[in-house]
Amino acid sequence: MSPKDRIWKPNTTVAALIEREGKFLLVEEETEAGIRLNQPAGHLDEGESLVTACAREALEETAWHFHPHLLVGVYQWRRPQRDITYLRFAFAGELGSHEADRPLDDGILRTVWMTPGELAACPERHRSPLVLQCVEDWLSGRRFPLDLIRHYD
Repeated sequence: MSPKDRIWKPNTTVAALIEREGKFLLVEEETEAGIRLNQPAGHLDEGESLVTACAREALEETAWHFHPHLLVGVYQWRRPQRDITYLRFAFAGELGSHEADRPLDDGILRTVWMTPGELAACPERHRSPLVLQCVEDWLSGRRFPLDLIRHYD
């Protein structure tokens, strides 16, 4: 099969926007470009719904239980360094209990709570431009019901 005949597919990811008392829960993670900030986020697993994936990724990366209630937005971003396009579904919802003794995913160094101003002040530390964009969209009032998304087994 020639490269021209290949079927192109974006990487489907989910992200959790978790706000508490004016601060957002983020993770510091190791990446190819160094240590970066991101929302709790990750890839959709085969057979998994987007909502379930978001709750799972939040727990794995932060040790916090998260219950998505709203879709904040859908974002398409092509990473300039490589031929990878991400299709991100960002959710907001309710923060549940914390499992303080739960180990975090490989590559996650720690969790941090940051204000929008603190986050905006360090764009060079963001995993992608989607990190700040999702926060700005949430703060501007972007909220869509979960029934916008249909999951079929």
